[in-house]
Amino acid sequence: MVNLKVNRYLFSLSEARTVEVQADMGENVDLSQLLFQFGGKSLSEWKKWTSGTNFNGDPFITLIEEPQFVEGTTIVKATLEFGLLFNRSSLATRTIRTQYQKFIGYYELAMIDPQKKIKAVTTVKLNVYDEFLFYHQLKTEIDQIFEQANKKNDRYLKYQSLGKSVQGRDLHFVILARDKETVDKYLNETLPTALENPERLLEKLKNGTMGNYQVPIWFNNIHPDEVEGTDAQVELLKTFALGDEITFNTVKNDNERTVSLNVDEVLDEVIFLFMFTNNPDGRVANTRRNTNGFDLNRDNHFQTQVETRLVTQEIAKWTPLSFLDMHGYVGGFLIEPTTPPHNPNYEYDLLYNNMIEQAHSMGQAGLGNSSFHSYLIPALDYKAGWDDMSPGYTPMYAMLHGSLGHTIEIPALSQKGFRAMVGTGLGAVLFVTENKDELYKNQLEIFKRSVNGEDNRAVDEYFVNASGESIGRIRGENKNFFPDYYLIPFHKNQQKNNLEAHRMIQYLLRNGVKVKQTTKYMKINGRMYPKGTFVIPMNQAKRGVANAMLYMGDNVSEWGAMYDPIVVNFPDLRGFTIHEIRNAGVFDQYLNEINSVTTPTGKIIANAPKQVLSNTNNDTIKLVNMLLRNGAIVEKAMETRGGVTKGDFIVRTNELQAFGKNYYFEARSLDTSNPIKTEQLQLPKVAVTGSSQLKYTVKELGFDLVNQENADVIVSDSSSLIVSNLSGKSYVGIGLSALTAVKNRGLLSGYNFVYTRNGHEGLVKAKIKDHVLTSGYKTDELLYTTSGAWITSVPEGAEVLASFSNRDDFFVAGWWPRHENAKGQILAFTHTFKDTTITLFANDLAFRAHTHYSYRFLANSIFDSEGS
Repeated sequence: MVNLKVNRYLFSLSEARTVEVQADMGENVDLSQLLFQFGGKSLSEWKKWTSGTNFNGDPFITLIEEPQFVEGTTIVKATLEFGLLFNRSSLATRTIRTQYQKFIGYYELAMIDPQKKIKAVTTVKLNVYDEFLFYHQLKTEIDQIFEQANKKNDRYLKYQSLGKSVQGRDLHFVILARDKETVDKYLNETLPTALENPERLLEKLKNGTMGNYQVPIWFNNIHPDEVEGTDAQVELLKTFALGDEITFNTVKNDNERTVSLNVDEVLDEVIFLFMFTNNPDGRVANTRRNTNGFDLNRDNHFQTQVETRLVTQEIAKWTPLSFLDMHGYVGGFLIEPTTPPHNPNYEYDLLYNNMIEQAHSMGQAGLGNSSFHSYLIPALDYKAGWDDMSPGYTPMYAMLHGSLGHTIEIPALSQKGFRAMVGTGLGAVLFVTENKDELYKNQLEIFKRSVNGEDNRAVDEYFVNASGESIGRIRGENKNFFPDYYLIPFHKNQQKNNLEAHRMIQYLLRNGVKVKQTTKYMKINGRMYPKGTFVIPMNQAKRGVANAMLYMGDNVSEWGAMYDPIVVNFPDLRGFTIHEIRNAGVFDQYLNEINSVTTPTGKIIANAPKQVLSNTNNDTIKLVNMLLRNGAIVEKAMETRGGVTKGDFIVRTNELQAFGKNYYFEARSLDTSNPIKTEQLQLPKVAVTGSSQLKYTVKELGFDLVNQENADVIVSDSSSLIVSNLSGKSYVGIGLSALTAVKNRGLLSGYNFVYTRNGHEGLVKAKIKDHVLTSGYKTDELLYTTSGAWITSVPEGAEVLASFSNRDDFFVAGWWPRHENAKGQILAFTHTFKDTTITLFANDLAFRAHTHYSYRFLANSIFDSEGS
């Protein structure tokens, strides 16, 4: 074995490179007979990708300079070109993105003399771009940077895992600062003062007595298959942890200039926060979604996934000034801010101009650091369709905390894409360090307005209609867009879901919102509130966070395009009672602040043989499934009588005592002197076809999932429907795809529906019929849909379960052009024929695991299935 010398060891799937190889092959070598291998295969076997999973194009590696002797020696040299395996420099096409990573790794490169049986070898690496790291390499690389920095300087570096992903992987998080005192001062002095008394810091900035202070810049990646976002952060960490002077280029109006940053001076101004990937499992699997199948960049408001909860809690803790979320791969090099409509809970006038300027600074540095020639800013270059109405995106969530929040989209998965992303980070840092006082002043002004309860009209010009006319925040008859307080009662006569109410309090506390409790009974607006009622005062720095999650929402149906659903509204979608109070100061001297709250559990009031469990919350459904799984007897009431409501569950007291300790339920003793009609339940076997969110929801409710052949009930929100599997079963179809599947199979004579567009969404007023499948719901409810559909006719004998309200104001919030045609139409019905029951819902029951209040429609339908 002979050593093969090469002038480079690193090759790229996104950048063509040549390599000169040399080896002493001895005497009497026939140069024409020499062979070359890569990874044990001849060069001719390495074909370029053509389509799909086909690699049958021209050779990927070619010999561009034939073997020849180095003059006067037996050393043979040759030159190879490693071209583009996928025949393109950007691997952003999704078909390629699912395949390229299998080619990353170390390979043997060899020059062989077959006659003399001499083999000259070396090991080289093939990567997508030089700096790409698999998830398992991330921590090692971070540790090496820490080790080098500890030897080189005394900068403060701290690693922490924010917690574990669904599959148990660490969420790596790194803090880089001048020293530990800098971090402690920010978290324990500067930030608390900013949130409690921003005017104090504003005065210091004004009179020049602020002294040294630092502000956080947060780098983020949430879509791990948009890979540069993670690797660019590692590069930026390395640059600022190890560098002394950083020099880079920026391009403005085709003019290039060189910029230098002194790192010690930068660290006098900022604290760096690196969230390398919010989705470690996705980084491993090379997928956008997490293990549960959720796009985490649509979950920063709902926070149903563990990864999102961990990251948003940390964002709330740090309240960064600048927030960069690194993405790809749209058609252009895109840097936010966005088009309207904008979420009215942002103080947009204090964000917009600085975000525009920071976007330019990032774009110019991105161009200077790469071979891209242009960038675009949606706020300036688009009219609609790239909005920030939803706080589900990580930067938009950060904007509620007063951050300059940017999504950055590079158009190419490539070496130059990586370089451009690094450039955006450098440009962002440059902008913050050059404008820190002005930027921080604006963030403090956001907090000042919030603490003072001020609804400043300067924001109104940024909130426009589809014609571009300023409409401001929609205040109705109120002078202030924000209420003075939100009250969340917990007494059973005032709160329809005490469990969800307590979970909302936990949510608010986790997200940096102050929550208090009343210290005495109080009468407000003619209603008595018991001592201990939860109060969210809105004169606090994080009022935008609270209001974005608690307010009703807006109707933006006039817009021709929206990027994603916008309705958040925890009270109505999760189903708990909240009261808006507009009486300034009425509670202030009767409140105690709380730091935590424990969710309630159920209580058994009496020692009667049997208990009635009200069908009023999802924990009760979980409990019923737990009881059934453990062989307990559970009956379902089939009529309303004697204090028992149709659809309630009847269980034995001793079995409830044994299995109900960790669940919230509302129980009362059963009056056996007044017998009612019941059905005994069996644990249903459920098959789910369709979305990950539906499967997640059904499992969360405690049902056992099986294949269709073994199921009692098939639940689906997809177009997949195998008619032969329906015999002897129930089918529960949810949303447009399921409506279409049933219609196309011709299963129900007389059934029809129409729709505007899948994705049209809305919170709507609905009328609910009295039926066992609607147990736990009232006649008038608010329901949610993203299907844009309604049912126009049902089969003869079918039972209508719910309809859109016939009122002109039936549409409450959302984006649903032409929703007017749904007024009074059917939302859901059930029909039994032969040995099958089909129940169809035109609306969504499990949208992104947020619509908790609709889950019991689903559970009721499952429990009512044939075989239960």
